[in-house]
Amino acid sequence: MNTLSKIITWKRNILASIAVLVSLIVLSFYGVYTNQFYFLKADNYIFPALASIHFLYLYVVWFKITEYEFPDPKMRNIEYTLYAIMIVYVFKIYDSITVLNSIDVYGQHVIPATFKPIATLSVVLYSILPVLTLYTFWLRKRFVGVYNFENYNDNLNIWH
Repeated sequence: MNTLSKIITWKRNILASIAVLVSLIVLSFYGVYTNQFYFLKADNYIFPALASIHFLYLYVVWFKITEYEFPDPKMRNIEYTLYAIMIVYVFKIYDSITVLNSIDVYGQHVIPATFKPIATLSVVLYSILPVLTLYTFWLRKRFVGVYNFENYNDNLNIWH
């Protein structure tokens, strides 16, 4: 894992996570069957809302690492919320694979030429996102510290 952390530094991981999240937010509004963007469907706003929590966590990790701060209960709560959001990410992987495999079912219908590349891109990006997120958790533990709130007052270093 230490070799991996030399190749994919914490900054690269956070920037890659941001790039994947932004790409997936754009793709959440895109209809692969129709080759159009849908901004009036309420379902398309679920992933961007969940991604905002992910963005917040990435900001907190960046801030804590650069300012050499210890973890706090707010950071822990955001991370625990992100654990629940990971379930949605796994569901989105399954959903994207189902859409990609549906080309055989709808083969007799007119399907845009962009269907397969965009659906494949969605599967790849949704598959990369949990890996980057788990790696961010590991980086948080390594650079910021573990959540040890029994001795919280002992860990405070206000002169740092």
